[in-house]
Amino acid sequence: MKTVPLPFHSLPWRLDAEQLDRLAQFHAGTCVDAWQLFGAHPLTGGGYRFAVWAPRALAVEVIADWQGDGYWQPRRLFPHGQIWHGVVPDARSGLFYKYRITHGAGSIDKADPFAFASECEQGHASRLSGPMQPSNSDAAWLAQRAQLDLTQSPVSIYEIHLGSWQRPHGQMLNYAEIAEPLVAHIRQLGFTHVELLPVTEHPYYPSWGYQVTGYFSPTARYGTPEQLRFLIEALHEAGIGVVCDWVPAHFPDDDHGLIRFDGGALFEDADPLRGRHPDWGTGIFDYGRPEVRSFLLSSADYWLRQFCMDGLRVDAVASMLYLDYSRGPGQWQVNRFGGRYHLEAISFLQQLNAHVAAHGQGAVTIAEESTAFARVTGPRQPPAEILHNDVDFGGLGFAFKWNMGWMHDALRYFALDPMFRTYHHDQITFSTVYAQAEQFVLPLSHDEVVHLKGSLLRKMGGSAELGIASLRLLYGYQWLHPGKKLLFMGQELAQDTEWNHDQGLPWHLAQDPARQGLLRWIGALNALYRGQRALHRGDGRPEGFAWVEGNDRTNSILVWQRNDLQGHSLIVVLQFTPVALCDHYLPMPQTGVYRIRLWSDATEFGGNSQQTPQEAVAWERWGRPMLQLDLPGLCVAVLERVADAPPDPRAVEFACDSEQSAADPAEA
Repeated sequence: MKTVPLPFHSLPWRLDAEQLDRLAQFHAGTCVDAWQLFGAHPLTGGGYRFAVWAPRALAVEVIADWQGDGYWQPRRLFPHGQIWHGVVPDARSGLFYKYRITHGAGSIDKADPFAFASECEQGHASRLSGPMQPSNSDAAWLAQRAQLDLTQSPVSIYEIHLGSWQRPHGQMLNYAEIAEPLVAHIRQLGFTHVELLPVTEHPYYPSWGYQVTGYFSPTARYGTPEQLRFLIEALHEAGIGVVCDWVPAHFPDDDHGLIRFDGGALFEDADPLRGRHPDWGTGIFDYGRPEVRSFLLSSADYWLRQFCMDGLRVDAVASMLYLDYSRGPGQWQVNRFGGRYHLEAISFLQQLNAHVAAHGQGAVTIAEESTAFARVTGPRQPPAEILHNDVDFGGLGFAFKWNMGWMHDALRYFALDPMFRTYHHDQITFSTVYAQAEQFVLPLSHDEVVHLKGSLLRKMGGSAELGIASLRLLYGYQWLHPGKKLLFMGQELAQDTEWNHDQGLPWHLAQDPARQGLLRWIGALNALYRGQRALHRGDGRPEGFAWVEGNDRTNSILVWQRNDLQGHSLIVVLQFTPVALCDHYLPMPQTGVYRIRLWSDATEFGGNSQQTPQEAVAWERWGRPMLQLDLPGLCVAVLERVADAPPDPRAVEFACDSEQSAADPAEA
């Protein structure tokens, strides 16, 4: 960057009453649209106005190649309390710029914390643009979304990293180019939502977007903010919601970013025990500082309101909640009550979720939280009393929480040799004990298929055929279990290698007949899930789920009932061994004729059943309703009671068997 000092100056800019009010809210920690005051905004008559928060600065200049001659020239800004502002008449859209901040120890060039667009990697500059404006085409979508309670609706999420979903000829697609094939793929599979790994600007591509420097700027790797808006509109027009990962837990220490922004700790906590993350080497936000809260609240609101995102998946919530997270003795200090909770971070999350719930027009927040912290999705209650040296601060107010316990238990169980699963039966049933403790999302996410963990197919073990059958079972277990669903891209293809962010997905695998069956299976699961209220209406309610048989350790079989809270139910049967069971008796909640609604071993899904059973009858057997069925290995079956049972032709025989069993228990 070549810089030449020239005698050009910006013009002063007088804040009007609305802007002064917004500035007061910013300093109070309650501003949710601070981006309307800060950053670079185009003016009607030409030029841009700039404003930046830098209380320690002795001087602030905007530097850019204003003349187009290759030299970056400064334009000074004017102080107003803790902010610096001014108008640059010759600023024009598309120019790259930075703030040169002079402080007591020298000067440093920084990207704009409120930039609406950024340079793609090389110089890490901000780019002059305007704030993204919401489109009128989304009005109908937003109106419909505002009337929808997602906790009682089907939510199945396809998680995607835009840079490695498709790479024709080895090249990344931009936001607009990916729209058509992504919409077609999602509609084929029947997912209700797409979740984007963070699209906020980040300097290091292998961070996948989780180390953010541009909290208001879509990453330029995939195109412009306008192209991202095009992608979101295309998904909405197809009836697909959009969730975006958002990272308020930490930020990188790149020189151009937020770290030591005005020469000292500004966005990060000044206490090194609270302001540095020991695992990631990143800065941790100062959640007790009002201006930092306004910055983060405004970032969240910007993505939800201006880009019409339907939700934010909040990353690394666990690291925010605990002062001793990933810290040993002597590396952390207790809070004012003598406990380990980060009270300021908790208060910020409550404030964030209260704002989204009240003003988000049906948008949701989802917590990636991996501990047993209580009431992540519970409503906030005012602090009531000190318990065990800490405070009862109530719930965090998220709409959903990732169920990491379900994920780890399921993957450990499926990794077992099937002959040993009988000894670990509790591992596959334990998640139902707490399934209604929170509003859960069941994730099979990107974190499970990277860092030498292998793909989901490799975790299943055995031959490729057995592995794909196990994936059908795993996905059936996920979709039919209480909770919303999330699947990372590539796992619908039974990808046999772990995810690589530098390569596109192995789309050639979709030509394999067995994998085509798996794609159809996911489509069938989503169709049933969306069409049957019993599979989503009672997710967070105890009456939405009931065990029919949860203790058949010998055969590793589960049978449960999903209820829609209005009298309709479906019966789910899961067989976790590859051993076929002929004429097997399955308990049912009542006698009757049961229609097979879904059968994973059907040939259309890559199974071996040449003829899928259509109906079966449950009669009284040994004192309870039992249904006789041939069960293939690793099978998923969904049944629906459609009629009363006809007269039982073997009633006398089974009555005698029951009397004999009662008379001679040892022989029975």
